[in-house]
This record gives sequence, C-alpha cells and structure tokens, in this order.
Amino acid sequence: MPRKYAILLALTLGVIVLDQWTKYLVVRDLTTRFDGATTLSQRLGAFYSPAEEPGRRGLHFQPKTHVEVAENFFRLRYAENPGAAWGMFRDLPPHVRGPLFHLVSLGAVLLIVFYFRKLSGTDPAEVWALWGLPLVLGGALGNYIDRVARAFVIDFLEAHWYDKAAWPSFNVADMAICIGVGMLVVDAFVRKEKPEASAPAKAS
Repeated sequence: MPRKYAILLALTLGVIVLDQWTKYLVVRDLTTRFDGATTLSQRLGAFYSPAEEPGRRGLHFQPKTHVEVAENFFRLRYAENPGAAWGMFRDLPPHVRGPLFHLVSLGAVLLIVFYFRKLSGTDPAEVWALWGLPLVLGGALGNYIDRVARAFVIDFLEAHWYDKAAWPSFNVADMAICIGVGMLVVDAFVRKEKPEASAPAKAS
C-alpha cells in the first residue's frame, strides 16, 4: 500500500474510533440511556438508535450529570445537535434536513478523496494536506455515523466564560475537522505550483 493511503486509512479510522468511543463514554456516564442495559451489545444497540420522542429539554437521551473540568471555563455536558456545525440549519424540517445533510456529507467525502488522490505522497511541501485531509475526512465520517444512526450528533465539550458567554458545544470529530481545515489553510499558503520549465530558445 502506498504510504499516503496508509496515512489516510490510519488517521481517518483513528479519528472515527476516538470520536465514537468518547461519545459512547459520554452517553454511558452522563445520561440515563444505558440504564437497565447489562451487556455491551444492549448498550451498543441503545447507543446507535434514537429514542422515539425527545423528552425533557428536547433531548432524546436524558442527562443525569455533567463534569466541571475547569470551573467557570470548561465542562463536559451531554448535548444533541440535529443541525450542522454550531447548530446551523437545526430548525429545518426533518424531511428537508436529513436528505440535505446526507448529500452534503457524501459530497464532502468524495471531494476530500478526489483531492487526496492528486497528492504525490512524496513531496515534503504536501505534508499539511497529507495529514489535514484525513483529519477532515475522519471528522466528517464520525459525525455522519451519528446522523445515520440517530439523526442527531452527540456533542459534549463545552467552553464557556462564567456561563455568561459560551462557545457552541462540540466533539472530537469537530476538533479533527477544525484542525484539518486549519492545516489545509496553511497548505494553501506554503505549497506553490511549480512553474513549468521554460522552453529552450530556438537557434536562429
């Protein structure tokens, strides 16, 4: 397997596994979703299927606690996002929002793979894109798994300032996407198209 595809596979799968694992832990420890589930298969079945109707506070999985990591600044708290990044389009009707997100997600995956295939994998100038594209791909697929399984994305990382101002909740997949996009921005600045060699002048 060429080195660039080994990087793509390892990094993409690594992001997906870390993203899904952290979401599973959040549901297990911060919600009541697994109450009564005694086996791993039962917990996974509950994890990858939505509740029939939202309950209190409009959530499908009911929170039971949260964790203050840095008081007044950062906490772990279960949240659901039926929309796109930062909750955009969450108010669209489900019959419109679902197909739209499926189309956008699959289109993004195809676009990422298309651009990744164009990389040589040996040019040192490509390093930012070589690692950035798999991060974006892994993050996009991590959140897409959530949408397919339960029609909403699980978020749990909450940065805030004394509860007076807060950044929208996010997850590991969102972090991978943001880091990957940042690396692609750097790539756009540091990687230049090599100019074609000038044709030799004809002798008179």
